[in-house]
Amino acid sequence: MAKERRPLIAGNWKMHKTIKESLELVDGIIESLAKQPVEGVDILVCPAFTALASVSKRLAGTNVAVGGQNCSLLREGARTGEISPLMLLDVGCTFVILGHSERRSYFQETDEIIRAKVKLALECGLLPVLCVGETLDQREQGRTLDVLRTQIEACLGGLSAEQLARVTVAYEPIWAIGTGRTATPETA
Repeated sequence: MAKERRPLIAGNWKMHKTIKESLELVDGIIESLAKQPVEGVDILVCPAFTALASVSKRLAGTNVAVGGQNCSLLREGARTGEISPLMLLDVGCTFVILGHSERRSYFQETDEIIRAKVKLALECGLLPVLCVGETLDQREQGRTLDVLRTQIEACLGGLSAEQLARVTVAYEPIWAIGTGRTATPETA
């Protein structure tokens, strides 16, 4: 019998916050959780790459995990500006976000690229958070489930049951990003 998954509450800070601002936010999170603990869920923060080491150090010994917002296809190599999964582990990350709609759109990351990143992240010991979601056109055409199924199968195909158990799938409806529309819990 499969173990029941705990919900994951994750904050992707995107390209916001300096190191100082990130530490101020983390201190607020720690203080808030001390006053009102959250039980039955895992908590994850994904600050900008420049703040990862500082945030990881500050959160050491707490129940708040740290993750990268992306990682390279390679363990190491001549890829200026890229961050390898090993580098993420080195600064204290346990998670990595992969397949975010912004990466798919702005950096033309395909399902094949994302699948390679998921596989490498798992091999290196990171827990991938795979983002999937449909556009407004796809939603209005009634293709939501087909789009999500295609993304999940393409990005996770070939993984073992053990590997799949270490992946979190995050529904990220592209149509709700910056549009003022929100996905209800029932939609998600």
